[in-house]
Amino acid sequence: MSEHGNISIFVPHIGCPHICSFCDQRAISGKTKAPSAQDVVNACLEAKEKKGKKNLELAFFGGSFTGLSRSYMTELLGAAQPFLGNLIEGIRLSTRPDFINEEILTILKMYHVTSIELGSQSMCDDVLFANLRGHSREDTIKASSLIKSFGFSLGLQMMTGLYMSDFEKDVKTAREIISILPDTVRIYPTITIKNTYLAELYNSKRYAPQDLEETVELCSKLVTMFDNAGIRVIKVGLHPSLELEEKIVAGPYHRAFGELVMSRIMRQRLSELLENVPAGDVQVHIKKGETSKLVGQKRSNILYFNKLGYNIKIVEQEGIPPLSPQLQTHEEEHF
Repeated sequence: MSEHGNISIFVPHIGCPHICSFCDQRAISGKTKAPSAQDVVNACLEAKEKKGKKNLELAFFGGSFTGLSRSYMTELLGAAQPFLGNLIEGIRLSTRPDFINEEILTILKMYHVTSIELGSQSMCDDVLFANLRGHSREDTIKASSLIKSFGFSLGLQMMTGLYMSDFEKDVKTAREIISILPDTVRIYPTITIKNTYLAELYNSKRYAPQDLEETVELCSKLVTMFDNAGIRVIKVGLHPSLELEEKIVAGPYHRAFGELVMSRIMRQRLSELLENVPAGDVQVHIKKGETSKLVGQKRSNILYFNKLGYNIKIVEQEGIPPLSPQLQTHEEEHF
């Protein structure tokens, strides 16, 4: 099977009239210059040289793509057209729920866009209002339905730990997203960045970010909820960059946040398996390549189970589903 890859084009904060509480889009995207059609061509040509066996998707991220002027939006999309089919298998973009309508979707279909991600962020209207989002829960529901009716793959993005949100509201948002049945989800913990309204709220002690431990616990629950619903989580945590890290004021940022969440899920699932197993030596079979997830950063999971009296031996094995540790049965013991 070929490996999937992205050709990422970052569009800075030029397509959106709103400045959300958390938003310094230039810091988040790591870019300050708006891309040109030639930039799209150059990125595709560079990817063509390095392609190998990857199935590539052109992805426009970093801004509200459908909020761009029609001429600029179609100029960027048009630059990608010669590469469709012989280099890239689809075009993905991200935008806001209130920047979707039938006219926009008709244009995107003409330019062979395949996937649309909506920054829904929360499904609680009070949280959306407090964070200056400029759209409602209902906007996300309507836009999602319209996108699916046009045959696009739908992705929804949510944020945890926003101002005026909490653990229960974030879980509620996940439940409502599940009811929409998107194809994919991204989960972004809220990070407080310099020169944002959220930074003002934090500095005046009106906003207290979730700590890292609480956020890992929450996101592990959310990922499990989406997984159980058959919805693929394609990203957990912000992409690390030095520019972003220099602007962080507060929040549960960690360079390997997604790995922390996957390790916590492994711990939770193995804990359930060990509920009725006496302490002692235990052999755990996992998917090939997932040892680091079970071990945890700084061997945190191994130490956790050691304290409970378990000595864990890890065996990697083909054919085991991701994040699904399995205990060896007595029938399997042959040495």
